[in-house]
Amino acid sequence: MARLGVNIDHVATIRQARGGVEPDPVAAAVIAELAGADGITIHLREDRRHIQDRDLKLLRETVKTRLNLEMAATREMVAIALTVKPDICTLVPEKRQELTTEGGLDVRLHMQNIAETVERLQEGDLLVSLFIDPDPDQIKASDKVGADYIEIHTGAFAGAKDWKSQEQELIKIENAIKLAAKLGLGVNAGHGLNYTNIKKVAAVGGIEEYNIGHSIISRAVLVGLDRAVREMVDLIKYA
Repeated sequence: MARLGVNIDHVATIRQARGGVEPDPVAAAVIAELAGADGITIHLREDRRHIQDRDLKLLRETVKTRLNLEMAATREMVAIALTVKPDICTLVPEKRQELTTEGGLDVRLHMQNIAETVERLQEGDLLVSLFIDPDPDQIKASDKVGADYIEIHTGAFAGAKDWKSQEQELIKIENAIKLAAKLGLGVNAGHGLNYTNIKKVAAVGGIEEYNIGHSIISRAVLVGLDRAVREMVDLIKYA
């Protein structure tokens, strides 16, 4: 069965809105794990808009499952990752003005920098995943730079305006899974997945882990984090 990684960034977003100490993303991670999450995902952004360095350090000490650090391919972030030692690093594109990650990493365009970043992280015994669109050329480039995993950006699928467009995006995801598997890459997926559209993606199979944050934290506001995580675990399990 595919794993669920719960992204707790937006627990920190709520905290930072008031500049206080609650809600605590570390406490949220504990609840998510107790509810059945297979991992915790956080994005330490350059502008520190939500997750802070202290959160990362505390989460490394407390997470019992699997800690996935989303990060830009910069010297600062590489140094932090090599010090903190998450279980896996996911390289993502990052723009200061964006509300959230807007698309996949362009591995082909930044191949040298990404290859060097992947090598440095792997020399530190860290697994490396690349967050990319379901594009064959980007998957092949990810293999060339030596990544261990890809994480398929499911934003276009999640944002499709009609059934036909959604089916076309789902075919791209399915083909991406097949190509990645052929190349020996592990496959994760995430972005825009929710309690409705997860069923179609999970039914395809071949994805090891879904990283889902906004939808789970949004539902948690209404029903509680424990229930929100358990419901998503069940949707993936019985897709």
